[in-house]
Amino acid sequence: MPSQPTTSQPTSQPLASATPTGTAAARPDTHGPAAPAGCPRPRSAPDLATPDLATAGDNAASGHAVTADATAGRLDDAAGRRRRGLAGRLGPRAGFALQTSMIVSFLAASAAPTPLYAVYQQAWGFAPVTITVIFGVYAVAVLCSLLVVGALSDHIGRRPVLLVAAALQASAMVVFATAGGVGALMAARITQGLATGAATGALGAGLLDLHRTRGTLANGAGPFAGMALGALGSSLLVAYLPDPTRLVYLVLLAILLAQAAGVALMGETSPRVPGARASLRPRIGLPGPVARALVVAGPCMVAAWALGGFYFSLGPSLARLVAGSHWIVLGGLALLSLAATASLTIIAVRNTAPRSVMFLGTVGLLVGVGVTLLAVTTRSTAVFFTGTTIAGVGLGAGFQGGLRTLLPLADAHERAGVLSTIYVLCYLALGIPAVIAGALVTSGGLSRTSTEFGVVIMALAAFALTGLLARAPVAAVAGD
Repeated sequence: MPSQPTTSQPTSQPLASATPTGTAAARPDTHGPAAPAGCPRPRSAPDLATPDLATAGDNAASGHAVTADATAGRLDDAAGRRRRGLAGRLGPRAGFALQTSMIVSFLAASAAPTPLYAVYQQAWGFAPVTITVIFGVYAVAVLCSLLVVGALSDHIGRRPVLLVAAALQASAMVVFATAGGVGALMAARITQGLATGAATGALGAGLLDLHRTRGTLANGAGPFAGMALGALGSSLLVAYLPDPTRLVYLVLLAILLAQAAGVALMGETSPRVPGARASLRPRIGLPGPVARALVVAGPCMVAAWALGGFYFSLGPSLARLVAGSHWIVLGGLALLSLAATASLTIIAVRNTAPRSVMFLGTVGLLVGVGVTLLAVTTRSTAVFFTGTTIAGVGLGAGFQGGLRTLLPLADAHERAGVLSTIYVLCYLALGIPAVIAGALVTSGGLSRTSTEFGVVIMALAAFALTGLLARAPVAAVAGD
């Protein structure tokens, strides 16, 4: 942070010392001969008064006012520096780690309710379609937030947006912890979606501000790591600790409050620029180079996120159906197999060409979903988790390949807006198919619906693979 300007203090000359009785010694004559040209005129004693408490009373007639003003000015300046100095106490490395941890915690919070749906369903007796509706309103809220405030941090800075998003997410945790019915769950999911949408663009762009290559990696691996931790942690709390419908949210609340304090200490990485109000008008648009690259990357990312939407709404129920068990941790393990594999894949392919990564993603989705459908037919738990793990490779590689193709093509002032538009596409793929699948479960059953859904995912992956093979490689920057 640049140092703040302070009031310059004149270089003082020694004053006559006070007498033992407390009366001031005689002041030097300041009305003597004029100073030579180019030299300052000697200052009078009142001009040189200092805030020394021992002499303040004696100099009240001539120097007390000046002393008080100077002291108050210095105190005000010091207080202002302390207030302004709060931001920037975290260095770039700590700021990068903090923002990465926030991606993880926000997505962990979004995945935490998934293993609890069975508990809620048993307590409140709602249909399977209600689960996907609760999931769907979250996706819609994320979309609305991305469309309205997705690019706001490009204009007002990353920190203000992140502070508001953290406050919203914390309030959602409170609503979850006190929920008494489906209405409260939906309200919490909507609030959570608004917070996640606001944070997504700001966090993603903030990471890219600090380091383009590592920022792209964190943008890809962080969400899936968060989903894996949130789903597994939630399921373990449900299975083995008391009061599961409250404890998981209270833990997340404490984490979010600590991260909000960190944001207050974080340095700003994006200067304020005009256009904040105009950026609130919903728009979906991409710079020309990004839009052209999206033709190739888009189908792969849609297939990946549609698979994620199915797993994070109906995946736990499907895992228990295949295994023939009601053990609630199975749902968390299924989500862990998918999301953790996706996150590890993103890290493993970080130095691979984006086109090759997308190719791996499409093939992984085709093979993984195919093996998973075989497990549904044969009711084989081992085959199910094998297929889910392979599909996780496709999920991570498909998403990361798209990000590494698209994000380097955006200028610094376009990053939050571009990232938000990408996430609009991804959350549409996440939410709409999941809600449709939930409606189909009611009439056709989970096995049939999962088979039909899997065929659609495989068709999307095949379309993306065809596009990759038919088109020339898309230039993308993968360096530092």
